[in-house]
Order: sequence, then C-alpha cells, then structure tokens
Amino acid sequence: MEPDRESAPARILIVDDNEDNVELLRARIEAWGYAPECAMDGGEALRKIRDTPPDLVLLDVMMPTIDGIEVARRVKGDPHLPFIPIIMQTALDTTESKVEGLEAGADDYITKPIDFAELKARLTSMLRIKRLQDELEERERQLLEANERLRHMSQTDALTGLDNRRHLEERLGEMFEHARRLNEPFACVMCDLDRFKSVNDTHGHQAGDAVLKQFARILRGAVREIDRAGRYGGEEFMLLLPGAVLDAAATFAERVRKQVEGHTFTFDGISLRRTASFGVSAWPHPRISNRDALMRAADDALYVAKETGRNRVIRFDSDEFNEHTAAEDGSDQPRDDRRPAVPPEPNADAGIRWERR
Repeated sequence: MEPDRESAPARILIVDDNEDNVELLRARIEAWGYAPECAMDGGEALRKIRDTPPDLVLLDVMMPTIDGIEVARRVKGDPHLPFIPIIMQTALDTTESKVEGLEAGADDYITKPIDFAELKARLTSMLRIKRLQDELEERERQLLEANERLRHMSQTDALTGLDNRRHLEERLGEMFEHARRLNEPFACVMCDLDRFKSVNDTHGHQAGDAVLKQFARILRGAVREIDRAGRYGGEEFMLLLPGAVLDAAATFAERVRKQVEGHTFTFDGISLRRTASFGVSAWPHPRISNRDALMRAADDALYVAKETGRNRVIRFDSDEFNEHTAAEDGSDQPRDDRRPAVPPEPNADAGIRWERR
C-alpha cells in the first residue's frame, strides 16, 4: 500500500546500531513516501516508541545492551502502547532465530542483505494491517461510547439529569439488600413540590420545567456522593440515603426544605417562590420488611405532610403521622399499609396533583 498523499505519511522507526545501514534504509524509506526516524540502540528505540509511538518499527536483532528481541518483547508487552507492527531484520537466517523473534512479538522478518523490493512489499503489508487494526479499535471505541451513552440515557431523567424512576427502583433494591446484608441503616425520602400545577397553569410548561430543573439542582447539591437522587414522576422526587437513621434523614430533609423555601425560582424574567413537602422512612423498622415497604412508608409520610399543611417534613410512624392516619381511618389505631383515599383537588390550590395518592 502506497502512503496516502492526502494524510501524514506513515512514521517508520529504523533501529540499527550500524550508521551505514541506517542511512541507506532512511534514504530508501523516504523515497517511498514514508517518514523515517532513527534510533541507534534498543534503549533509545524504547524511549522514542513510548514518547511518540511510530506506525511501524524496522528493528535490527543484533544490538548491544538491549537487543532487538528484548525491544520487541517490551513493546508488545506494554498495555499503554497501540498496535505497532515490528519487522525484524537480521543476518541470522535460521529457523531458531526467527522463532525467537516471532515469539517475542515480531510481526514479520526480513534477512540481510536486504532486498529492497521485498522490504517495500513487507512495509506495505504491515502498514495495511496497522491501518485495519486502528480502524477496528476506533470502531470498538465508538461502540463503547455509544453503549455508554445509551446506558446513561436509560438511567437518567431527560429533563433534570437525575436518576429516572426505573433506575431509582433498581438502586433502591440493590441498596436495601446491601444495607440488610450488612445490618446498616438505610433511609428513603420522598419529596414533592407544593402547588406545582399552578406554575404550569399560570406561566406555562416551560416555566414548570425550569422550576423542576432548579429543584433538581438543589437536591443534587444537597446529597452526598454515596446517595442517590432521582425524579420519581411529575414533581415528585426520591432520595436514597445509605447509612442514615431516621433522625438523620429527617434532619437532612428539613435542611433541604429550608433551602427550597428560601430559593427564588426564575424563568424568562419571571420570579416565583415554591415550597416542598417531605416524607421520610428508614430501615430497620418493625413495619418495614422490604424495599417496597420502605418506599411506601416514605410516600405515606409525604401524603401526611401534604394533608397537614405542606412545606414540612413528616417521619413515618411518628406521633403526628400516626394521629393523622388514625383519624383518616376513623379508628383509634394507626393504619397499616392501606393507601389513603385520594382527596378531591381543591380549587383554592390551583390544582395540586396527587399523581400516586
């Protein structure tokens, strides 16, 4: 294969301790349209290869200190180097010497005195293999990047950039089982923007989207690196807090609640304020045996926070939670796992959305 005139010529490193051989090879290789470089010993060759990997190495076997066999072995054994074809050149035309070089990593052999027509053909062949190998590696790299983008898209909420519902539920299951296996606490927080529907009704859905994105940024900035934050649906979000007991999770939720309360949401010259309600649950707890019960408990606590005035944090199984659910049930006993009835949407609230309640 002749070098592509529209691209940079292939760089060929000539490694030989004989200056006459080097100059002769340099002249021929340059005349064929390649870019020759030279190294007079194995150590210099290794430095040049590691600093700026060539497209091909024309390597003499017999050299002092570090011979060609050892150079080939080190080049092929370096995981940080790309595929570099190596053509061994030697005066030893024995099967044993060829086998030794090939086992060390040489890709081809040529014997001295060199037949330049044969050398040109071998260079062309090896550079073609190099090009195909590079193209294959580039396709594999692009495929890996595409797969990573698809994986990220499948796990991420497109609007907020947080985890989406499916990924949240997967992580909830994994993190709950990890906590149970190690007997470590694990908390779940469900939170919901108050009176969010009125933002869409008054200012339009683009304003609503801007509010959700800004709310997501508050959540992202509040969680630890080991926590997970995600959009569960609509204006409802879930936070997973490994290692957090109920008190710590409630304290965290209260801190976030205050941040939201003090934040001014903006969109296209519009400024508005909103609050958020939070429901908190944690394991271990006698009424929480699995991940679904943990999430349901946090969601029930969020429902009570909404019912009792919004802009507040309610802990599952707290006195306030039990009193409210017992009153709704019309009994003196706190309700167990039964979902509360969906209340009618009051006009005064400009349409609060009760998506899952």
